[in-house]
Amino acid sequence: MRRPSLYEHLKVLREAGLVSEQRSGRQRIHRLEAAPLAEVQDWLQPYERFWRGRLKDLGALLDRMPDDGVT
Repeated sequence: MRRPSLYEHLKVLREAGLVSEQRSGRQRIHRLEAAPLAEVQDWLQPYERFWRGRLKDLGALLDRMPDDGVT
């Protein structure tokens, strides 16, 4: 990835509050801001539990189905 593209991505992440930037002379140090991601994870948790259960049920159903040998 070229530097201008990288900085464009970092700019979007910075504007979203997911990355912070500290300048030190000519260097720019970027840090991940994990707190917003924890909020997203908390919001998604009920859906994850729902889909994890559904996929487990699907796997159990597929395990019970006879294997007809067709691939």
